[in-house]
Amino acid sequence: MDLTRQKCVPCEGGETPFDKQEIEKYLSMVKSWNAVDDKKIKKEFKFKDFKEALLFVNKVGAIAEEENHHPNIYLYGWNKVRINLTTHAIGGLSMNDFVLAAKIDSI
Repeated sequence: MDLTRQKCVPCEGGETPFDKQEIEKYLSMVKSWNAVDDKKIKKEFKFKDFKEALLFVNKVGAIAEEENHHPNIYLYGWNKVRINLTTHAIGGLSMNDFVLAAKIDSI
């Protein structure tokens, strides 16, 4: 399954968050993302300078808006970006998080 070809779907709650087995399955489809407490996934990115890091953050923001699924983005240390993904409405992980992770990796 190519996650970059999927679309995020609106989540209003009521869904069951992914369990550990589902998380492991989808983690194998994205590069270097790590699960945290089975409630979010995160990844760190490092760039040559602030300008590149900021450009990346803006590209992530554009994808997030297009998908209507918004990560927590941290730009720090002048050249590092950390992204945390979770589906807030269900208090855990859903397909949307892995779709967005794959699209972020494709930048």
